[in-house]
Amino acid sequence: MKTTSDIRQSFLEFFQTKGHTIVPSSSLVPENDPTLLFTNAGMNQFKDVFLGLEKRPYNRATTAQRCVRAGGKHNDLENVGYTARHHTFFEMMGNFSFGDYFKQDAIKFGWEFLTSPQWLGLPKEKLYVTVYETDDEAYDIWNKEVGVPTDHIIRIGDNKGAPYASDNFWAMGDTGPCGPCTEIFYDHGEEHWGGLPGSAEEDGDRYIEVWNIVFMQYNRLANGSMEKLPKPSVDTGMGLERMTAVMQHVNSNYEIDIFQTLIKEVASLLNVNDLDNKSLRVVADHIRACSYLIADGVVPSNEGRGYVLRRIIRRAVRHGNILGAKEAFFYKLVPTLAKVMGQAGEVVAQKQAHIQKTLKAEEEQFARTLERGLNLLEDALAKVENKILSGDVAFKLYDTYGFPFDLTADVCREREIIIDEAGFEAEMKAQRERAKASSSFGADYNNIIKVEGQTKFVGYDVTAHNAKVVGLFCNGVAVEQIESGDNAVVILDQTPFYAEMGGQIGDAGELSSPLGLFQVNDTQKYGQVFGHIGQINGGVLKVGDVVSALVNVERRYAIQANHSATHLLHSALRQVLGEHVAQKGSLVSEHILRFDISQPEAITKVQLEEVERIVNAKVRENIKVTIEEMDIESAKAKGAMALFGEKYGDVVRVVDMTEYSIELCGGTHVNQTGEIGLFKIISESAVAAGVRRIEAVTGEKAVEWLHNLQQAVQQSSELLKTDSHSLVEKITQLQEKAKRTEKELQQLKDKLAAQAGSDLAKQAIQIKGVNVVIQQLDKVDPKALRTMVDDLKNQLGSAVIVFASNAESKVNLIVGVTKDLADKLNAGALVGAMAEKVGGKGGGRPDMAMAGGSEPQNIPQALALVQELITEKL
Repeated sequence: MKTTSDIRQSFLEFFQTKGHTIVPSSSLVPENDPTLLFTNAGMNQFKDVFLGLEKRPYNRATTAQRCVRAGGKHNDLENVGYTARHHTFFEMMGNFSFGDYFKQDAIKFGWEFLTSPQWLGLPKEKLYVTVYETDDEAYDIWNKEVGVPTDHIIRIGDNKGAPYASDNFWAMGDTGPCGPCTEIFYDHGEEHWGGLPGSAEEDGDRYIEVWNIVFMQYNRLANGSMEKLPKPSVDTGMGLERMTAVMQHVNSNYEIDIFQTLIKEVASLLNVNDLDNKSLRVVADHIRACSYLIADGVVPSNEGRGYVLRRIIRRAVRHGNILGAKEAFFYKLVPTLAKVMGQAGEVVAQKQAHIQKTLKAEEEQFARTLERGLNLLEDALAKVENKILSGDVAFKLYDTYGFPFDLTADVCREREIIIDEAGFEAEMKAQRERAKASSSFGADYNNIIKVEGQTKFVGYDVTAHNAKVVGLFCNGVAVEQIESGDNAVVILDQTPFYAEMGGQIGDAGELSSPLGLFQVNDTQKYGQVFGHIGQINGGVLKVGDVVSALVNVERRYAIQANHSATHLLHSALRQVLGEHVAQKGSLVSEHILRFDISQPEAITKVQLEEVERIVNAKVRENIKVTIEEMDIESAKAKGAMALFGEKYGDVVRVVDMTEYSIELCGGTHVNQTGEIGLFKIISESAVAAGVRRIEAVTGEKAVEWLHNLQQAVQQSSELLKTDSHSLVEKITQLQEKAKRTEKELQQLKDKLAAQAGSDLAKQAIQIKGVNVVIQQLDKVDPKALRTMVDDLKNQLGSAVIVFASNAESKVNLIVGVTKDLADKLNAGALVGAMAEKVGGKGGGRPDMAMAGGSEPQNIPQALALVQELITEKL
């Protein structure tokens, strides 16, 4: 039996005998290609060669390219493990011709490799081929030269709703190289359900595509027209896993040697006896994708490629949990993978230690989240009615407990439960809006700090207090003591430090004892305890020590001023804009306050000034801030508004500013509004549809902001040689003068362009009786070039005008065609051909088109090319 490694090697050797250069697989992270998340096809590394932007020392190549499809446009993740042929990682065997051989050789090469006894030796009667409906050339090669009977050749037309939109027509994009395909299918036998390609049953498992040849013979232009390429090329792909399944006489890719070895290794690690368990498939597939992604430099993270990697790892770990994993196991599969992949596994073997370390760390971190999330999900599923899990439950698992949505979907799929995805997306949208209204202050320890008990908060009344250390954590691990230089989280039995809640950031300060000094940078709440986050700057601190907890009072007062100002701002906005205003998010720090509100349109300058006036008036009134605790119903009867982000129990705190502002709030506040000092709005903007954000400063920060503004006004006045009172008038005068100067300059440019056009008209050449002007005019801007084209059209009556300009190393191209010649010459097509020569692109109407480029040294070649094209088409 041929192994996967045997087939991979045979493919490369076969095409090497046909004059192909064996090119190593490129990285899974595409180089200089922002259009791709991952390498997803064999031709990716040759993209610039096919586009004519790069030359290689060979015109025939063959590769075994590693590919990933698990994010972005090509995302097979949800199907992996549940179908016979979906993978996150796969190998695409390819042979490529760059303007060398074409259809005849490409077809014969493929057929020889598949059917020759020297190579794979597949029975010819088991193979079927498809061709693009109008590709008679390919059809005749298959039928008349290769000898495939007509009942084994299927024409596939435009089956995707548009011209050239077909399973058998390939395109690199909306424009550019494209062409018909021919595919080879293998018949796994009548014992498997499914029909021939093009039939209603084509998605079955009987007839499986194993080979695809793309004939790049056209260049699709922006107007949709097809232009023949001067050097047609070939891109062939053979899925290694699919072909191995054929050669090993199995229908599912998961039954081939590589996957069977990995599946058995997973089963052995986790003591699983049922080798048909789909979770084994998921883990076996995912170890390939994760290992090769890490080998190619991707690291788990919360964005981009790293986020996709994290999703795949977490999905694998979750399925390991289903199989009974009690500890980290996923990383242990790497040595087996490196071995079973043969030559293709060398990159994994070289970086095995790094891959295993990365996987183990990620797996252990997620295990904590997974255990908690699965328990919560099980509770939620037990309460499901009508087989539908609500979107808000799925979102809470994701947002509050870090349990990925796709894993929730996996579990629900196994229970035949549907998730309300619309509800989930609505919650996600709201969460994104909230995220914009907050900032990150220090590390997020919520997933790793677990402490029983409760911290008593005494900070409403005092900013200094003695307390007992009841817990210490370093890197999420409980310790008995910390020493100088350690970063840690200190848990106290009582504290004057306010923990971040309801938009107000946590306090900073210090904890001191006779033996140590701990600098507190932030305070966070973990369940019912307060965590003081920072580092010990000297000595030691032990569990059981009594410390003096001292809040940074200056910082606290600045935060309180901003918080109380936020309450006044809220009421003033409702007074000016209307009762529809509701808080959608807030941030209160020592530097600034941010306040997001529901508001359908921008707040005008006049409205903002009125809001600011009202708030400052309330500040000057020096209103006493009264804080009472009462039951929730009494608070509602008093007219208190709930602030966004707060959680309320039976007893609530009501912050009352003499009934102008009455709100439920757990934060800290000034005693009198006069302590705010000064309130200044510094910006108003949109953060989402129907949500506006106001940013403001108070006290010393407001004074500082006004001083900076005054300084800028003074400097501007000095530069413009006027006083601050006349500054606006002076700027207006200069703007009007600049407009007049610009207008006069444009008139001079137009005049010069007209004169130049008159001279250029005399330089027109005749091509088949047509006036043609082709010139390089350097340092002429695009607008002037267009004016010159229009003038020359008027002067010559019937003509083709082509200009190229090199302005500051940037190429500007323009082509104009008079309407009487439009049926023969297309300005867009001409300028597009020129643009390729100068490293750019462009287009436009048939009578006028423009393009840009970055290679001015190639302007002569571009002008020579356009003259050839004009001559050819006239």
